[in-house]
Amino acid sequence: MSQSTTKTLHALSIELRQRFDEEIRDFSDGLWNYCRYLTGSPWDGEDLFQETMLKALGGLYTRWQPTNLKSYLYRTATNAWIDYCRKEKRSLGVLGEEHEPIEEFLDNLDLEEALEKLYELFTPRQTAVFLLMEIFRFKAEEVASIVKTTPGAVYATTRRMKTKLKENKHDDIKYKPKNTPQKSKVIQAYLNAFNDGDIEGMLSLISDHAHYEASLGFLEVNKDEIRDGSLAYGLPGHHAFQSLLWGKPVIVVLAELEQCPQVHDIQYQEVENGKIVYHRSFFFRKEFIVAASKELGYAPQLNKPPLNWTE
Repeated sequence: MSQSTTKTLHALSIELRQRFDEEIRDFSDGLWNYCRYLTGSPWDGEDLFQETMLKALGGLYTRWQPTNLKSYLYRTATNAWIDYCRKEKRSLGVLGEEHEPIEEFLDNLDLEEALEKLYELFTPRQTAVFLLMEIFRFKAEEVASIVKTTPGAVYATTRRMKTKLKENKHDDIKYKPKNTPQKSKVIQAYLNAFNDGDIEGMLSLISDHAHYEASLGFLEVNKDEIRDGSLAYGLPGHHAFQSLLWGKPVIVVLAELEQCPQVHDIQYQEVENGKIVYHRSFFFRKEFIVAASKELGYAPQLNKPPLNWTE
């Protein structure tokens, strides 16, 4: 394949991706939360969300009939997670039918408590049924199609899950303590170079063959690509510091705006033999940045060229 053909396909894929993002804008937040609670972890949920986006966009052409994009995305996420659990030898569960009345939750607090307990108490298919029915309000027929069961099994599963959740209502949720992340000399040097605007200092800490990824944005696979690509126009001039986010050490990049500091980016690095060999940025991930900002106690930066999430 010639270089010109590659560039043409690349440009067309970017255009298609932008159009796809516009079409799913109204329910992408809900899909991210679905992935989060389906997997029981914001980090695993983010990975599932990204996999869903790539699979859904890449597989859309296989739909012979016009498809409901919302159902298509939730189906793609559910199938991807069940496939992962199957590979991990995790029990998927059987959804049996029972014809008994379904009780409603008394208040929103019950739902909030339930979301934190789903992964611990139920199988992947049960969790998917509950989320789709009770949180995202799909019809039983739609849920049955997504998780490959019957409407009767959907109703019965939801009823049994509600009963079990009420029985476990007063059980404590096991939160992980918010410890201070361990200090890494390489990461501290990276932070110093970043905050000083020292590009060469940063590059000296990065392996020649580093994997430099901005999730659902771009990918660079060596130091030369990083130098000539994402760092070609310098650093943003923001302040970065290390923190724990949902149990994982990350670098938080704050834009010091007039009204208040706002989260510009979340980054994660892996260090091996004194060099950064893997760098992951969540700059392009709106749903993740918004949720992470809330967890960290900051506002998210919604307008940051080339992105404007306020439109």
